[in-house]
Amino acid sequence: MNIVFFGTPDFARDFLKELYEDQDINICAVVAQSDKPVGRKQILTPPATKVFALQNNIPVLQPEKLKDQAVLEELKKFNADIFVIVAYGKIIPQNILDIPKLGNINVHPSKLPKYRGPSPLQAVIEAGDSETAISVMLIDDKMDHGPLLAQQTLKLDAQETPETLRAKVVTIGSPLLVATLKNFVAGKIIPQDQDHEKATFCKLLEKEDGEIDWHIPAEIIERRRRAYDPWPGVYTNLSFEDAGKVQKIKIHSLKFISPDWFSESLKPGEVRIYEKRLLVGTATVPIEILKLQPENKAVMDAKAYINGNQEINGKILG
Repeated sequence: MNIVFFGTPDFARDFLKELYEDQDINICAVVAQSDKPVGRKQILTPPATKVFALQNNIPVLQPEKLKDQAVLEELKKFNADIFVIVAYGKIIPQNILDIPKLGNINVHPSKLPKYRGPSPLQAVIEAGDSETAISVMLIDDKMDHGPLLAQQTLKLDAQETPETLRAKVVTIGSPLLVATLKNFVAGKIIPQDQDHEKATFCKLLEKEDGEIDWHIPAEIIERRRRAYDPWPGVYTNLSFEDAGKVQKIKIHSLKFISPDWFSESLKPGEVRIYEKRLLVGTATVPIEILKLQPENKAVMDAKAYINGNQEINGKILG
């Protein structure tokens, strides 16, 4: 079969690689977002899918605007059976979706109709769910709304992060995509409508979402710390009333503590230095901060921070 692949980051590249290695699939072209400045030096860097495509002599398109007529005409020339979309990052206009003969297939890393939207990996970790799924679906005119072709469940570990979960999704999802494509083209799959009444949605994360609310339970704070790693990360603010300034502190690692070791209650956000360890109160039980990063400084362990910031004891974060 002939396909055009729409995808941009490393996650999409891994699916692209699986498709490329199958002898029954011909990738006519890869459509990716534009090269972006990366790092402190803002070096213009091509997306992972573009790099893979060029290494394997696959034509690459990087249109700024998908609505341009020239883009439409270029895509028609490939005479594709199917468009495959994995983490492309842009809304694809209907006139482009109308091009392939057999429709458009998308991979979404959630147990649809649960967690439709742009951040399903983060959402499932933040919610504390024990499992999620990889869904392969046909695209219609609504977000993550189309009929399902295949769905495979996977378990979450207690210390899951988006990075570890993404690796599981790729390992299970990329061969699932290939098998589903073949079975769909062969007429062996009947698309199944989602139960739209059970749909839930997740939002596009912003930097401000990482601010810790110490007035919520400790277990939710811990899950958000993992869910938002590495971006947007979680942070809190420390006010220095005498100096009239606020220091932003990013939290890189934290853990629950044993009530047998520390049984006192702390106010939400209240800091306690106890046996050279850094504790903070929440709506339920205190938690221990293990690694942190004060604004404009390197990541450090809590003991190093305490040595130079004894005055934090008793302060209220947030």
